Amino acid sequence: MAEPAAPGAGSEAGTAAPMLRVEVAYALPQRQELIRLELPAGSTLQQALDASGLLRKYPEIDLAKNKLGIYGKLADPETKLREHDRVEVYRPLLADPKEARKQRAAEAKAAKKKTGGMAE
Repeated sequence: MAEPAAPGAGSEAGTAAPMLRVEVAYALPQRQELIRLELPAGSTLQQALDASGLLRKYPEIDLAKNKLGIYGKLADPETKLREHDRVEVYRPLLADPKEARKQRAAEAKAAKKKTGGMAE
C-alpha cells in the first residue's frame, strides 16, 4: 500500500517516477512479518514503515522504544532508501546482554564451587 507519488513527480509526458523495491521486516518470537513494497525513488525508511501497515497491525511497535535499521545497521527514520533495502523493526531487548553474561558467569562460578571445582 505505497502512497502514490505527488502529481508532477517524475519525468514529463506522464511517465511514471522510478520505483524502489524494498522489504520491511518485523520479527516476533514465533514468526516474522516480511512485507514487499514498491515505493517512489527517494522514499525514506519512515515512509516504507508507514506503507507496510505494520504500525497498524502491531500497535505494540513504539518508535520511542523500537529501533529501526537497514540490513542490521541502525538507521534514522529519515534515511533515504535504495533499491532492495530491507527495513527492519527491532524489538527491545528483554535483558542487557552484558548483565546476562555476568549472571551466567556468576552462576557457573557458584556451581563450580559447589562441586569442588570438578567437572561432571
